[in-house]
Amino acid sequence: MKRYLGKKKIVRIYIDNQDKYDGKPLWEEILKKVKEYGLAGATVFKGVAGIGAHSEVRSFNVWMLSQELPIVIEIIDDEEKIVNFIDKIDNMIEEGLTTISDTEVIKYKHK
Repeated sequence: MKRYLGKKKIVRIYIDNQDKYDGKPLWEEILKKVKEYGLAGATVFKGVAGIGAHSEVRSFNVWMLSQELPIVIEIIDDEEKIVNFIDKIDNMIEEGLTTISDTEVIKYKHK
């Protein structure tokens, strides 16, 4: 799996677990697109708390029926693939933050 090693880009998409696209959870729809476009992979992290663009603290509360929690989707691949992917899914994200930075994959194991 040497094609996954070396200098890559990592994109992080910060959204909310309540965000939807075509009535479905946005994070699930983004993962479907990751697979469809053949990117190396993605991981979705659910945060326990966060402060977003509206400066509201969002955190887990056992007494609330609806939880608004931050979600971060991380995707690592070659720069060209990442940039093209972000352009393709831009219309899916109504509110959120997307970052891109350099990373280096030093080891990748797969059976």
